[in-house]
Amino acid sequence: MTPAVIAARNARITFVVHEYAHDPGTKSYGLEAAEKLGLDPARVFKTLVIESDDNALAVAIIPVVALLSMKLMARAIDAKKASMAERGAAERATGYVMGGISPLGQKKRLRTVLDDSALAYPTIYVSGGRRGLDLELAPADLLRLSSATTAALCA
Repeated sequence: MTPAVIAARNARITFVVHEYAHDPGTKSYGLEAAEKLGLDPARVFKTLVIESDDNALAVAIIPVVALLSMKLMARAIDAKKASMAERGAAERATGYVMGGISPLGQKKRLRTVLDDSALAYPTIYVSGGRRGLDLELAPADLLRLSSATTAALCA
């Protein structure tokens, strides 16, 4: 059981745990999840940790088929610039390993922004806190549990 699953259970939200056999050779964790679970990739979201120009970390949650616009992310968190956080910094702040970073149950609560495309779906899929584990939940529950805001984040 991961901290993400524990956080969802403790919040008493409706969610479904989906497990699949992770291929250690994969380069795209989110696309792997969509393929192995037989899902529309637009409903599978990846959790990216970014660093703003003032060295603060934040989280962007975007569809696995999309690219994060650093300009839009910076605007969403009221920063001048944003860039991808270093792997070690992301893993230390969240308590998860790359490819298994969940927006729920993070070690340190980071400012979080969910791409507004998630609102078009009754449920979306996010990492459950390890490679090969996804959680299906309502976007509204994800917003509430992660104290997230929404914005257009993809170029």
